[in-house]
Amino acid sequence: MEHVEPTNAARANKQLGIPLKERKWVISALVLTAAVICSGLWSILHMTSAEWHSRSFTFTMKNYGSNARLALFFVLANYVLLFVIRKRWLAALQKLLVPLAAFARKWHTPIAILAIGLIVLHAVAALLGDFKLDFHNLTGLLALLSLLPVPVSGLFRYRRLDRKWHLRSGLAFAVLFLIHAFL
Repeated sequence: MEHVEPTNAARANKQLGIPLKERKWVISALVLTAAVICSGLWSILHMTSAEWHSRSFTFTMKNYGSNARLALFFVLANYVLLFVIRKRWLAALQKLLVPLAAFARKWHTPIAILAIGLIVLHAVAALLGDFKLDFHNLTGLLALLSLLPVPVSGLFRYRRLDRKWHLRSGLAFAVLFLIHAFL
């Protein structure tokens, strides 16, 4: 039996770990997120320190957080839809939810990348503004720290090296995020 060399596409897919179908969306999301972060940081860092303590800056910081919250709800919808679909007692809803779950699965990674960029801008703006070590800011810092392993474990998930760490770390982040956002 002769040895067959893998093609360049197969080799690149194995090295990067991201399937070809999703790669263009992931790269597009990375480029968009880099542009959003660069423009946001540029506008934040070109303000005077007096402006960092103004109402308009607080509005900007909260706006980044609100947009990140909307994106994260979409990202978390993927898991909620999969959970509901797996329940047998909701068979009537399954036919309606399967296309929604496929849509949520397709956009889970690109929207999550954009949400991480918005969270970074929100965190930078919060640290530069009137930062006090209170419950709200502490839960935000804990949520930010718990977010760090989520994209790394997501890459491991693409390579099939993950043993539910992406789900577990994502769940820990989601709980801290919800506490930060709503309490």
